[in-house]
Amino acid sequence: MTVFPLSAQIPAAIILIVGGTISCFFGHRLFRVVLGIAGFILGWLLASSLFGASDGNLILGAGLVGGLLGASLLFAAYYVGVALAGAGLGVLAAHLVAGATRSDPNFLVIVVCAIIGSIASMYLQRYFIIVFTAFGGAMTLIDGVMASLGNRAAAAAVSGDIWVFYPLNPAPGQKWVPYAWAVLGLIGAVVQMGWTGGEKGRVVRRRRNVAT
Repeated sequence: MTVFPLSAQIPAAIILIVGGTISCFFGHRLFRVVLGIAGFILGWLLASSLFGASDGNLILGAGLVGGLLGASLLFAAYYVGVALAGAGLGVLAAHLVAGATRSDPNFLVIVVCAIIGSIASMYLQRYFIIVFTAFGGAMTLIDGVMASLGNRAAAAAVSGDIWVFYPLNPAPGQKWVPYAWAVLGLIGAVVQMGWTGGEKGRVVRRRRNVAT
């Protein structure tokens, strides 16, 4: 949960919609751009959460600085971004398995899954990036759409001039969200695999030694 001034709701919604669309359908081809957008969003959320709901100007200022720093770091750290994408998918897999078995994921299992995911992502970059960006972009897109609607039961809970943003639960109590996320993520992955994902195999190919 993150608190913002209400005036930031529509601009933030536009950023989320544009960023989510690019990530979901063009994530592999524009991975550095996606990393920059993701870094900006994460940096903004982390920096702005340091201040209370009454510090409107400080929230905006800290969010902007944190967003620019996050975007710069992730845009520059391409391979770190790939490893983080794999680690994120590994953690997600651990939570899905735990949820299916109705148990809490063990911390050691989460760490192991994150390590396996990060290592595997370096060898299967194209596929990990496509899956990560498709489903991550799908959730970001849903967040943006719900925020733009201004629905109290959606991405923002409005009280006075305060906007409370729930990035992982954009529509509290709405059971259709997980299904919409899964369908949109699958569509994004299929689009990238078939049309917008670029060449097959690794993102970065090793140069072959040419005999002279």
